Amino acid sequence: MSAVVNQEKFLVRNMDFDDLNRVIAIEKNSYQYPWSEKIFRDCLTSKYSCLVAEIEDYLVAYCIVSTASAEGHILNVCVCPSYRNQKVAQRLIEFIIRKFVGKSVELLFLEVRVSNLAAQKLYQNLGFEKVGKRVNYYPALWGREDALIFRLRLGQNKNRASFDTII
Repeated sequence: MSAVVNQEKFLVRNMDFDDLNRVIAIEKNSYQYPWSEKIFRDCLTSKYSCLVAEIEDYLVAYCIVSTASAEGHILNVCVCPSYRNQKVAQRLIEFIIRKFVGKSVELLFLEVRVSNLAAQKLYQNLGFEKVGKRVNYYPALWGREDALIFRLRLGQNKNRASFDTII
């Protein structure tokens, strides 16, 4: 059963160590090969841009972004299964785009499984373009799966979001 997203109660904020139990639960419930708690802790400790999205004080999604020089890289974005197909991922990524527009980050990259057509469509709708492929990038039940590389030029992106967020 899917929950209905109340647009006025959508909040994006910085992730902290207290969020890890919920983040890891979502991760394990979403992926056959989830990130470990250590990876999430390392991201927080390394000062990556670690964000969570909440709806009515309930953590429903998260995203990890690393930045170096003029590039950002979305390393992980995940939505709680009961909140999927309700634009939660779109709103979270729009927030990330706004966060980096006008700063030193000019390009934003991400990888997505070739089998994840819904995510590919989302990224393309947000202005990302397919720029390459990483062969055998992801573990899969049948061995390895390729990843498509997407890029967004932040200077060309328009702010499309229309909701209030706090960070």
